[in-house]
Parts: sequence; C-alpha cells; structure tokens
Amino acid sequence: MTRKGFTLIELMVVVLIVGILAAASIPLMRGRIDSAKWAEANATAGTIKSAIRVYYAENGKGLTGSLGDAANQSALGFTKADLTGTYFVPSDYTIDSVDANGNAQVTVKGSQSNAPSGSKTLKADGTWQ
Repeated sequence: MTRKGFTLIELMVVVLIVGILAAASIPLMRGRIDSAKWAEANATAGTIKSAIRVYYAENGKGLTGSLGDAANQSALGFTKADLTGTYFVPSDYTIDSVDANGNAQVTVKGSQSNAPSGSKTLKADGTWQ
C-alpha cells in the first residue's frame, strides 16, 4: 500500500519557513508604509508651496504661520477640507519662511494617531527632508 500526502514533519517545516519569511518582511514593509504616509504630506505641502507663490505674486509679500488658522487658509484660497487627508490635518502644516522669490519652506508634523512620527520639511529649493 502506497501512502500519498505530506507527513506532519514536512508540514511543520513549511510552516516554519513561511513564519521566518513573514518575520523578515514585516520591518521592510513598515518602512514602506511610513514612506507612503509621508507622500500624502509631501503632495499637500507642494500644493501649499504653489499657493504661496501665487499669493506672493499677487501681494508682493509672503505669508507665514500655521494653516490651522482659518485666515491663512482663506488667504491662500484653501478650505479646511482641501488640506485634510487621511493622515494629516491643516494644523499639521506650518509655513516657516518665504524667500525673495516667493519660495516657501513648509514643515509638516503629524498630529493624528495614525500619522507617521516625526516631522519633515519641504525646503524652499524643493527638497523634502
């Protein structure tokens, strides 16, 4: 009589290998998740930076401060819903400075429970740090 199928030991070895692969991939995927969350902030900060350039061209001066302030939102033509995303809200964005060409530096710090930790800055030259 011939037996067909896997023995218990063979099945346990397969489960062990799958467990090791899963344990090794979790830290790698965690970094990718945070990177994806920061991509939302980068896109919104870029939109804010463009709005500041328009504001600077129209008014001849820059605008600084938190975008949690309704007056700053209104001056740049935003509503609260325009700046609210899955991980970041308007008060997470701060306009630090505006140079002589209207290029702004925008700092983002997540305040939501699901936001990534730390803060990042979209520099006046367009780099994201």
